[in-house]
Amino acid sequence: MNALPSDEGPVVIVYSEGRKAARGQHEIETQLELARQIAALMGASFAGVFDPARQYPANRYMIPDDTLDSRDARRLNLASERDLYGGVVPFPFVATKVVVHGLPPGAREAPAGWVPAFGERVSAIVLPGFAAFTRDDAHAAASRLWRDGAVRLKRPSGIGGAGQAVVADRAALDAQLDDIGDAVLRAEGVVLERDLPDIETLSVGRLRLGDLEASYYGVQRPTTNNHGHQVYGGSGLVVVRGDFDALTRIDMPAEARKAIEQSRAFDEAVSETFDGFFASRRNYDVGHGTDAHGQAYCGVLEQSWRIGGASGAEIGALRAFRDDPAVRIVRASTTEVYGANAAVPADACVYYHGIDPQAGEITKYCTVDGERAR
Repeated sequence: MNALPSDEGPVVIVYSEGRKAARGQHEIETQLELARQIAALMGASFAGVFDPARQYPANRYMIPDDTLDSRDARRLNLASERDLYGGVVPFPFVATKVVVHGLPPGAREAPAGWVPAFGERVSAIVLPGFAAFTRDDAHAAASRLWRDGAVRLKRPSGIGGAGQAVVADRAALDAQLDDIGDAVLRAEGVVLERDLPDIETLSVGRLRLGDLEASYYGVQRPTTNNHGHQVYGGSGLVVVRGDFDALTRIDMPAEARKAIEQSRAFDEAVSETFDGFFASRRNYDVGHGTDAHGQAYCGVLEQSWRIGGASGAEIGALRAFRDDPAVRIVRASTTEVYGANAAVPADACVYYHGIDPQAGEITKYCTVDGERAR
């Protein structure tokens, strides 16, 4: 068995066996580069991708590609948020979109660990919607929502808008459910939610890495990929040193303040409901907009307790706070550019540039602008 000497100090290890392990090459290489940056921030050595045949020192820090469940955490000796950049949940469904909503009235099927009271608790801070794990329950959920307008179907683990469709009637719903399949539906579930055609999304997050802590709000930007499709193009974050309380003390637009309140309430509900949950990286997407009838809504759409699209900006912000104790706020942005000849600012930190076999040429970079304490 290959061993790393225990006197080398802490080591940072990438773990890539999560449910989203079937990723593009650019995503894999991005995770590796951000892991190297985290290791540098911690003053640790980088040990590459986790190898179960290798012996690692006890002082290790993991960077999974997905939220872990408690069984994986125990196997990897991860006991608290100080042990990883990401999160741990007691049941797999807690890490997906289905946890955001309760079941439709009369539903009888739910996964192990489902807590009906959680859906009731968060119902006022999410959009109208339901989770369902059978075809009959999905029909019941959609029928209730169709009374007030269009319905959006979401598969539980889709990223960046993938795995979603607007279902206008029973035929459209059945087509989506046929594509999912009853076995997968029973195992993973599906979300039926009020569709907001003009939805805008704010992100709210909190990070802890060693003794560094930061919180933020921000927006996502779309871009056009090499195939002409609209995809995630980066995030612009306002990041403060400290926790959510520190974030609420700065000036911000009213919609950002409401998004933070809703994210905090959702975060507290998860922490108080699901024993065994912990996370060092917490990110919540909050959507606001109007439906086809002009009714306004605002609510948490989903959570992310794993390395994500905004993590380049998160790590850049933490680096700025470490390098200058007088910096109290930074504006950190990630940008993803498809195609050749990407214009990269001189002060940017490029964390990926290459030609992905599926996505084509991509450049990803981060910029940070700090504000010193007065």
